[in-house]
Amino acid sequence: MIDTTKIPAELLPILQEKLKNNNDEIHIPPAVFNTMGGKFLEFNQQNKTLKNSFPILSQYLNPYGNLQGGIIATAIDNTIGPLSLLVAPPNFTRYLDLKYGKIVTMAMKNIYVTATFIEQKKRQLFFSATVENKTGDKLATASATHWVI
Repeated sequence: MIDTTKIPAELLPILQEKLKNNNDEIHIPPAVFNTMGGKFLEFNQQNKTLKNSFPILSQYLNPYGNLQGGIIATAIDNTIGPLSLLVAPPNFTRYLDLKYGKIVTMAMKNIYVTATFIEQKKRQLFFSATVENKTGDKLATASATHWVI
């Protein structure tokens, strides 16, 4: 089911076409995207990139007061996942490799995740992602492999 109140208007026709036979089975955006306060910022169909933002919430901090690494991974997955539905047939994450670069603090307020579709080889889809703060400092990078269902 596509929540048309949370999806940018320019993405609706693409999602409706891609999911025409699965509209009731696939939830866009996923519930965890909404729980995390995610926002779709920009989709570039030509470059096959999607940019989302996620607020840094106090309940997601580790004992040191920094954003938990698993929350960063979830934000990445919640950006690559929707991008995968925009550029490929239904698929799922098989591998997600993540490298943390800098700590993420509450003072940053938001993180910005940009995912890029790299290529498809048979049933495998390859993606990369970058996590940045508002000023463009790189906080983490990731690569992912998805499999087409």
